[in-house]
Amino acid sequence: MNDPHVLLVRLAGPLQSWGLTGRFARRDTHTRPTKSGVIGLCAAALGLAREEPLGELAEVRFGVRADRPGTPLRDYHTVGGGTYPLRPRDLLTDHQRAAKAVTASAPEGTEPGPFGRGELEAWYGSPKYVTADPTSGALVSGEVRRHALITERWYLADAAFLVGLEHPDAALLERIANALEHPKRLLWLGRKACPPSGDLALGVVPGTLREVFETHALLPEDPCYEGEPQAPVTDVRPWAWIESLRPLSGIGPPSDQPVRFGADGGVHSLRWETRHRITIASDARGWDIIL
Repeated sequence: MNDPHVLLVRLAGPLQSWGLTGRFARRDTHTRPTKSGVIGLCAAALGLAREEPLGELAEVRFGVRADRPGTPLRDYHTVGGGTYPLRPRDLLTDHQRAAKAVTASAPEGTEPGPFGRGELEAWYGSPKYVTADPTSGALVSGEVRRHALITERWYLADAAFLVGLEHPDAALLERIANALEHPKRLLWLGRKACPPSGDLALGVVPGTLREVFETHALLPEDPCYEGEPQAPVTDVRPWAWIESLRPLSGIGPPSDQPVRFGADGGVHSLRWETRHRITIASDARGWDIIL
């Protein structure tokens, strides 16, 4: 019960995005999965409510090995602008749109469309300061932009990470592993545009994070034919980041220790981690997984 065990989790897919300080105009990604993001993934798999206390889930010791760090990818976005089909709720929640719609004329040779079908050129933009109307509960915006907004989203393309969650209670880790394979909610690699591919939970094994990282081969890159075993990959020395159980001097700690999640973004605290170059043992355990 007191001996450490590690749940191994494979995080791989076409895209991943593990934000740290992103806001609307620029959504960044860390170079590797964050503890907050991975614990949120596990909480979703377990079906925890957003405001529910994380309990032992937040107490696991976190580590990540970058088997394939991936390539940073910038996705250019524009939001709003151009022709916008009016909806009844737009006229009800914005008096400027309503006034504009009254004076809008149908194109020459066409009949005015039914309510909710009129279009305004170069009008629609992303609503700002959206709040709930205290009387009706409908969402209303305090300010409307008439021009398109330019945003950028950052991703990691073709990355694969081996995450370890260490805890002395192997039964807890088994419950998390079972939930990752039979999730109660949809799972994402940081953002909804990033679904995971293949197996996530790779089993619970005894040992510490570093020991486990050293005794398991790199994640395979290409699928094998049915019945063909995966060839262990051990000739690369990947980087790994392992959570420290005590504060460390001279190291800026990441603020991704989840305290609680919530609609407002939740609360996080600091944690410390150390970086290691992992030498994988020549007899490292290979994988038999779905990619």
